[in-house]
Amino acid sequence: METSKIPDSHLSELESCAKVSKSPSREAARSILDETTDLEKILAAASIPRLKFFGRMVQIHVLDNVQNGNCPEDCGYCAQRKSEAAADIPDYPRKSIEEILEEARVAYESGAYRFCLVTSGRGPGAKSVAFFAEALRKIREKYDIRTCLSAGIMKNPEFARQLKEAGLDRYNHNLNTSERHYGEICTTHTFQDRVETLNTMRDAGISLCSGVIVGLGESCDDLVSMAYDLKAQEVESIPVNFFLPVPGHEISHKPMSADFCLRVLSLFRLVNPGSEIRMAAGREFYLRDLQKEALRVANSLFVSGYLNIKGSEITETFRMIQENGWLIDTQKSDLPNQLQAAAKAAGFNVDPSATETLTDAIAMKSIEDLRPFERKNS
Repeated sequence: METSKIPDSHLSELESCAKVSKSPSREAARSILDETTDLEKILAAASIPRLKFFGRMVQIHVLDNVQNGNCPEDCGYCAQRKSEAAADIPDYPRKSIEEILEEARVAYESGAYRFCLVTSGRGPGAKSVAFFAEALRKIREKYDIRTCLSAGIMKNPEFARQLKEAGLDRYNHNLNTSERHYGEICTTHTFQDRVETLNTMRDAGISLCSGVIVGLGESCDDLVSMAYDLKAQEVESIPVNFFLPVPGHEISHKPMSADFCLRVLSLFRLVNPGSEIRMAAGREFYLRDLQKEALRVANSLFVSGYLNIKGSEITETFRMIQENGWLIDTQKSDLPNQLQAAAKAAGFNVDPSATETLTDAIAMKSIEDLRPFERKNS
């Protein structure tokens, strides 16, 4: 068995910083991604703050696409950008407030902790902000449920204030990649546009959800920079996405090993010890059977797929969580309570030898998946 080549001082620093919930130096953090290091020691260090802040709980989240497709931005990692190549995804204009309220009602009556609204586009203008504020206000008037909005670039303090007053708890806006690499993945807006959006929301008293997409051609140094950028922004929730190759993407797929993905998750955990670290899109495709190891570091994941990708079956996800000794955080999860019970009952009946194909893991969502209540507003 090959011994670790990581300097003893770096390993010692990682372990000691983990014990006191302190971020390591950039040099020690960079060593986490070195494939010659002992991965088990890295996971053991990263598990210390994970267990300290979140115990054995796993938070479950669900995405709701309020508007899909035809985005004017040219982000190469996104199948929703407006291009001929991305034309096959189901596209639809913004859902009505009535349709959103119906989805919020179902979420609330099912015991959801947070209702998340996601929309395509560069960012909202005054009319769209007023629409979201009205929707948020009506949701909060009717249901005792937390809310999250992902609506793109927003640097106007007045817009942020309106959303805060309407009851918005959290805003999602991913940095996606490093400042150095950003021009390689997008030309219609800048890294600074995204940073200013986070600043605007934080200044308004709205908590932040912001993460990354790994596998866009960035370097290991870029990944380290992203981890520290998110720390500087005091981001409470960090989704770590692993780039998925689907129709409509401009960026070429570059294979990543499961071990490397575990190292990336460990990097973001050790640099941001108290933040929610989510293994987001791509977990099924890259981590496969090692998702159980990822839960030693990450305390959160998505079920029911991603923006336009189905992901794994919910019963398989629950089986993975439960059979490896983790618990679902029913107080801070978006998953309906009834569905939790059903998944728990069905999960142990899933054949452990059954595995998905790579095609199944990245199947695209249909319009029926994206708009279950559309018929009530047609």
